Amino acid sequence: MVSQTSRALRQRFKPLAWFGVLFVAVAFLVRLILLVKTGKDVPPNPLQWLYLFGVGLGYDLITLLYVGWPMLLVLWLLPTRAYLSTWGRRIFFGFAFVLAFGVLYVGAAELVFWGEFGARFNFIAVDYLVYTHEVVGNIRESYPIVTWTILLVLATLAVVWFSRRRIRPRDDGSRFLGRTAVVGVWLALTVAVSFAFDASMKDQSRNNYVNELAGDGIYQFFAAFRDNQLDYGKYYPTLPDAVAFGRLRTLLKTPDATFTSNDPMDITRQIANMGPEKKLNVVLISVESLSGDYVEGLDVSKHRHLTPNLDALASKSLFFTQLYANGTRTVRGLEALALSVPPTPGESIVKRPDNEHLWSLADVFNAKGYTSEFVYGGYGYFDNMNHFFANNGYDAVDRNAIDAKDIHAENVWGVADEDLYTLVIKRMDDAYAKGKPYFGHVMTTSNHRPFTFPEGRVSLPQGRRPAAVQYTDWAIGDFLKRASTKPWFDDTVFIITADHCATSAGKTSLPLDRYHIPLYIYSPKHIAPAHVDRLMSQIDIPPTLLGLLNFSYPSRFYGYDLFKLEPGRERAFVSTYQELGYLHGDVLASLIPRQPVKEMIPQRTTGDAEPMNRPDKEDADDAITYYQTAAYLFTHGLMRHATH
Repeated sequence: MVSQTSRALRQRFKPLAWFGVLFVAVAFLVRLILLVKTGKDVPPNPLQWLYLFGVGLGYDLITLLYVGWPMLLVLWLLPTRAYLSTWGRRIFFGFAFVLAFGVLYVGAAELVFWGEFGARFNFIAVDYLVYTHEVVGNIRESYPIVTWTILLVLATLAVVWFSRRRIRPRDDGSRFLGRTAVVGVWLALTVAVSFAFDASMKDQSRNNYVNELAGDGIYQFFAAFRDNQLDYGKYYPTLPDAVAFGRLRTLLKTPDATFTSNDPMDITRQIANMGPEKKLNVVLISVESLSGDYVEGLDVSKHRHLTPNLDALASKSLFFTQLYANGTRTVRGLEALALSVPPTPGESIVKRPDNEHLWSLADVFNAKGYTSEFVYGGYGYFDNMNHFFANNGYDAVDRNAIDAKDIHAENVWGVADEDLYTLVIKRMDDAYAKGKPYFGHVMTTSNHRPFTFPEGRVSLPQGRRPAAVQYTDWAIGDFLKRASTKPWFDDTVFIITADHCATSAGKTSLPLDRYHIPLYIYSPKHIAPAHVDRLMSQIDIPPTLLGLLNFSYPSRFYGYDLFKLEPGRERAFVSTYQELGYLHGDVLASLIPRQPVKEMIPQRTTGDAEPMNRPDKEDADDAITYYQTAAYLFTHGLMRHATH
């Protein structure tokens, strides 16, 4: 009797075993293809391969416990008569086809995602699902999605056909109670692994690609979804609040700043600059994905000679060669340039609730009588940009303000950069006619997949990053050429930088070469050209700009005016959505959830890093101080204006 019952249960749940084998096999194949794609970034070390495939198999089996539930529930609940009927079998084969297609589709999606971001599914994948119009449109414009879907359907049909005997419903008399016991065991295992494992446990290798390959994309996706907002105090190393804020006031003190209060948690300073204020127009351009290795003067070994206009501009500008981006997403760059604060863990402030009335760069300009605008080439609902900027001192202007006759090309992300610059020129003309100085933060989109732009602008064919970089450079040169004919040109400061680099993946979790971006400050009549080789953070751009204008103003910025800062105090912040890095001198300290501070000696040109033999406690505590206090101030509403 026991044997017959056991045999009946094995028959009933045989399709679940089939699904498990298919899932693990596809996961293995995806991992193998990704390993090949990484090439020399994962050395041919058998121990490394054993680790990534062994640990990877473990994560695949854990993930199977979750993704197997739809099949498990059907096999549990479907009555035997319906299960074995002709129509029941047909429907079950259709159900198996849908599950198999899903497994193959996700595997193919992982290959595409890795090609773009050099990682398994992560917070970026979660983030993009919120904006299905842009993401689906980007996929359609970038890839032969119809052809790929047809091929996946054919592959799924082949899988189902050749394994039809294993999928075919059979049941020689299983009982509901017996099936329930199987489900109970599965449930117990699911609950157990949920408490026993997390996504970070695989990260034991010094090679970040090995850690990524050891994960499972589906598991990583849901882990990122769960941790999209991380409570700093709960997950990261901390100091007592009084100690942290005491250290912060020391770290923020500069020769041009005086604290306005003795309240230890009030970081408001009065910034005093000598000489008359220069109420010049300001155009701050954050260029999509303008990596440092695209421009001359930052890394000769990687320079690709795609940006002749920017390369020529370097000798005519204040050109900063050691600037590092806050993060790997556009919203991180916007956050740094608007608020001048270190990144907070999880989601960017730009997209978080209660992000209105924060102390911003526009507030300083508005107090000086400027018209302040955020001008974006796409639709500003994306990434919550319009809401954030409109509620923090800026007028939000997006592609809705661009006349159709002024659009030479557009894709799902936005209009061509040249058309965006046409809008900027019109906005500046309007401000000039009204006699008001103008501050515009301009965010471009052309250097983004699908990499399309007006024909005939550059020599390279469309559809690839190098061509988009070449066009981005052409559009900047064309903009400055057109602007030079305007009466406001001589009294305008142009700041050109990047939101982030074109790629974020590297051998380490925080590869510095993937955060290295350029900065040009160009105003021929007012700012003398020079090369500045001091370390600089993206959050230092706002106060450095205001210092060049000789502005005196109240500040809650974390950034420094680089020209007022004593040598040796330079530092930069680099981050993913979970890992928070602090670069000071030759030391990179990083904060990781539920772990002590990690300190490394980074290689700025290669992205590699070596662990420190003797960790520097001062750097570790400074890293904690900056990130802990920034998170505290935002979550407690202390970044807001006093009137709010």
